[in-house]
Amino acid sequence: MNFHNVVFETSFGRFDQLPKSDLVEIAFAGRSNVGKSSMINKVFNRKQLARVSAVPGKTATINFFRLETVRFADLPGYGYAKVAKGEKERWSKLIDGYFRSGRNIGLVFQLVDIRHKPSRDDLQMIDFLIENEFPFVLILTKKDKLTKTQLAERLEALQSEIPCADQITMIPFSSEKGDGVEEVKAIIEEIAAEYSDDQPEE
Repeated sequence: MNFHNVVFETSFGRFDQLPKSDLVEIAFAGRSNVGKSSMINKVFNRKQLARVSAVPGKTATINFFRLETVRFADLPGYGYAKVAKGEKERWSKLIDGYFRSGRNIGLVFQLVDIRHKPSRDDLQMIDFLIENEFPFVLILTKKDKLTKTQLAERLEALQSEIPCADQITMIPFSSEKGDGVEEVKAIIEEIAAEYSDDQPEE
């Protein structure tokens, strides 16, 4: 797959606006400011594909991208305290609606900041994915902010901080240095190949 050929499709702020799920979808989920936009831009080698903001909670819509036979969904970041209650509820309904509407979700990249213990919101999201049997991979962002010793310590700590940790694929990732990019691309290509036979002929 030529990842640079990804195209932005559309954005939606309400669940009832979401487009038909006619392709396999890979979703990016995580708390505000965890590095989702930076990861997306790095994986697809496009500087402005997803907008990177210094203000947490800036992504208030689900943004859809497409590459060949795969659609990508950039979900709103959760857990930002300074957002109004009504806005939080809208985001919650949007994310919940996305996952509960029978969409063809092939994988979720669940992002967690490796520097810190997973937040309550992180753990709720991971529990939700496990309980509803959504396949997911944990992307441990901001790896470059840690020394090798600190990284080893955090990887060990995550084994007890995250439920079913021994059964979850975890990829330490750095948008700055590119660590983890090839692993993520390989997983995307695997999903694309797995679902390619299921796509209707145009």
